[in-house]
This record gives sequence, structure tokens and C-alpha cells, in this order.
Amino acid sequence: MDIDFTHIEGIIFDLDGTLVASELNFSAIKAHLGCPDTSDILEYLSSLTDEQSQQQAHQYILDQELADAQHAGWLDTGKWLVNTALSRQLPIAIVTRNSIEATRLKIANNAIPIELVLTREDAPPKPDPTALLSIARHWDIPPKKCLYVGDFIYDQQAAENAGMKWLLV
Repeated sequence: MDIDFTHIEGIIFDLDGTLVASELNFSAIKAHLGCPDTSDILEYLSSLTDEQSQQQAHQYILDQELADAQHAGWLDTGKWLVNTALSRQLPIAIVTRNSIEATRLKIANNAIPIELVLTREDAPPKPDPTALLSIARHWDIPPKKCLYVGDFIYDQQAAENAGMKWLLV
């Protein structure tokens, strides 16, 4: 993989599909929840007005994420990018739409050497740029000098919304 890191001062990674493999079946999850195929799951959950239904849906998603986390393994490209960033002494972080519990499990099971992690409990989920901008501020690096690496359209949209460079893997 040939990437120009010349003007990059910090790299933020997505987690599922970028650093680790994920076998979450979003179509099946949406069907179980009654979420339309064209809707975002997290937006759908926040639109539920019945508190008990919302709590049950959140628990179902968490159960699916934790089961997926048990088997999630490093992806070669993600591991190479993390190691390259570390060798260049660039600060690195993770921004994910995952729950904190599933995220911690995936990081621990794979010994991912990234400490700065923001999940959906820490900031509005992507494509909202809040989490990315928070990390850039924390590092005191202008967003335009940060790279966001992900595997889904929300990752690209979040990076563009934050004014960051992005890499779709």
C-alpha cells in the first residue's frame, strides 16, 4: 500500500472493517428491530418513543456487538497502518460507532496499541464530525493535517465534515 504521510500529523481509525474484522449482520439486526433497510440503526433507535422498546433494542444491539467482539481479529491492512503510524511516531486514535464494551473487548483481544478511543457513548455517531474534531483538538493538530481511515461511507462523510483527509480501506 502506497500512502503519502508527508502532511499527516495524526491518524484516527475506525474499528470494525478497518482495524478488525466484523461479522455483524446489519440486515438481520435491522429486520429483528423493525428498522427499515434504508435507515441508520442508531438514528432509528433514537426515534423510538417507547422507553422499554428502546432499551430492549439497545440491549439486543449490545448483545450482537459483544458476540461479534469475541471473534474479531486484526485485519492486515489495519495492522500495517497502525504499525506505520507508530514507526513514524504519529499520534493515533479510534473513533467508532461501537459500544464501549465491545470496543474494549476487541482492543484487548487483539492487543491493539491505541489508548485514545471514542465510542458512540462519547460523542454523536459518525457521520457527525464531533468525535474526530475532539481528537484533533486534544492533539492540538489542525483537522486538515489529520487522516481518518475507515471502510464505510459514514467514515468518509465524517472526515469530510471535519475537514480531514480520509482513506477508505
